[in-house]
Amino acid sequence: MGVRIMVVDDAAFMRMMIKDILSKNGYEIVAEAENGAKAVEKFQEVKPDLTTMDITMPEMDGISALKQIRSMDASAKIIMCSAMGQQAMVIEAIQAGARDFIVKPFQPDRVLEAVRKVVG
Repeated sequence: MGVRIMVVDDAAFMRMMIKDILSKNGYEIVAEAENGAKAVEKFQEVKPDLTTMDITMPEMDGISALKQIRSMDASAKIIMCSAMGQQAMVIEAIQAGARDFIVKPFQPDRVLEAVRKVVG
């Protein structure tokens, strides 16, 4: 069985880009969510091996969602996605348990490197 990934971003275009990179490289996209609240809900349903999580989203931001998911499943593997200039938030996310982060716009090599590093 391949690595099952959930993609979380409020921008459909960004979700599409990252799904494209991952699925072309043999990863299975099992769920997507457009905000942190939905991400927490879907995480419980599908139990993905890995989640890519945008930091800035409506309803619930990525850091709050990260903390909630990690409180339900301490072994959850989450990679944060951030725009340039969100260093402070990235640091907070790493302290809250994110395994890595990728900067937008996504560079396919960097996305794959982060995923491989996190899922082994």
